Amino acid sequence: MLDVGEIIYTQPEIIAKRLDVARELIKSSPNIKGPAITRLAASDLRLLFGLYDRIFLNRQFTKEYRGQTKFSLSTRLTRTAGKTLCPQNIARIKPEELIIEIRLGTEFFFKFHEINSERSVAGIAADSALEALQLVFEHELCHVIEFVNFNTSNCRQARFKTLAHNLFGHTTSTHQLPTQQKIAEQKYGFKIGDTVQFKFKDQCYEGILYRINKRATVMVKDKKGTHADKQGNRYAKYYVPLTCLKPQG
Repeated sequence: MLDVGEIIYTQPEIIAKRLDVARELIKSSPNIKGPAITRLAASDLRLLFGLYDRIFLNRQFTKEYRGQTKFSLSTRLTRTAGKTLCPQNIARIKPEELIIEIRLGTEFFFKFHEINSERSVAGIAADSALEALQLVFEHELCHVIEFVNFNTSNCRQARFKTLAHNLFGHTTSTHQLPTQQKIAEQKYGFKIGDTVQFKFKDQCYEGILYRINKRATVMVKDKKGTHADKQGNRYAKYYVPLTCLKPQG
């Protein structure tokens, strides 16, 4: 068990400790050298983990945790900025064999200043990509603590909310960070359902903007297409960079 249940910080203490973590990370990381983030490695998340353990958690992971914690980055996380992965059979795994993974979506931090919009995580305004990274990491760290102590974790439940508020001052379990959809709408003027045009192999195509992730998914009518709608129309699917799209002429 991690003995963190009695740790309750005041708002000034949380702000000071978060700043300490940021300063130490900038000092130690070969990638993060200021509030903007242009490069990020899994090793930076490991550094963060150690700093939070020391500065916020009184080294509880160092003292009590017998398992392993892995860290990874993903460009595929486009709706949620972080994810904690834990075996479903955690209750049957020996503590020393447990592996929990924290995975963060890089695009939220690399494109933090891409558009002018609200930027907050867990109910706290994020003034920089680094602060957003910390707030997302704090949320995932609460998941890890719950998994280690209780074999389950749910950020919609009171136990998680109390833990996140006591340790980090979080008031919600959601974030408002620039998503690909927000960037597409504000920067390029595109939204789901728009009719768009693009060129592929010197040929012009027209289709419906179906999804926006790192690239846009465009459905183009094609009698030989492998996708069909309820009316029986068939479509071919194309993945197109947003910069290559044009609105319907």
